[in-house]
Amino acid sequence: MEVTDFDAERPRLTAIAIRILGSEADADDVLQETWLRLSRTDDIDDLPAWLTTVVTRLCLDQLRKRRTRSVAEAEAPADPAPVDPEADALLAEKMGDAMQIVLDALAPAERAAFVLHDVFGYPFDEISAVMGRSGTAVRQLASRARRKVQGVPEPVASQAARAESHRVVDAFLTAARGGDLTTLLLLLAPDAVMRADLVGQKMGTDPVYDGAAAVAARLNGARGAAPVTIDGELGAAWIHAGAVKVAFVFHVEAGLVREVELIADPDVLATMDVVRARMKS
Repeated sequence: MEVTDFDAERPRLTAIAIRILGSEADADDVLQETWLRLSRTDDIDDLPAWLTTVVTRLCLDQLRKRRTRSVAEAEAPADPAPVDPEADALLAEKMGDAMQIVLDALAPAERAAFVLHDVFGYPFDEISAVMGRSGTAVRQLASRARRKVQGVPEPVASQAARAESHRVVDAFLTAARGGDLTTLLLLLAPDAVMRADLVGQKMGTDPVYDGAAAVAARLNGARGAAPVTIDGELGAAWIHAGAVKVAFVFHVEAGLVREVELIADPDVLATMDVVRARMKS
């Protein structure tokens, strides 16, 4: 790959990285790693799309690691970080007030979906491919992010829907672990679908399970999947030696599970905020 090919995309990629990370230094690190990966990769059909995907996922991984470090640092006293008012002012000028709020308020996946859609105007189908998530997921992430940036409280109806979603997924996971096929079918929409990414397919999972019966049969008796929160929403994951190997993301509508994402791509899993949870059932 010619250097000029990468240099032509650098301004756009740098802008995306700065918006997501809020740091020019971190953005430079991401661009350097992206260039290294590009230099080791051949046969790229769509270079701009490939570069956008790599940059976004590297940014998400940095944010996830940053949050992990923040939690660890919060548990022990530390010297205050050095303050550089001039640098802070320059960054604030570049990013604008809204982006400062984004940095403070948004979870990593929310931040990426918001920046790509609301700031750079990427359509959701492209963001879905970049983030390795379903169209439903990226729309929800962007919507939550937009509401936080605008300082608008979550509507009561949305709060109720979120609580209902947690209840349904909790009941679904309990039924799956217990081999309760009847309950699984009752909790699935008739046209429910489960989609597996390419890595999941290589592990032996079909690309698509279409209809409630197919989804229920696939997940019935799945005792190895532990309950977790994924970007704040209840889901499940197969965890081995402390590492998430497969994540199941549920999308609930009208009190029924309508869509399940099976994600096994380690690059995508690295961008997701996965935390062990305890089921209520």
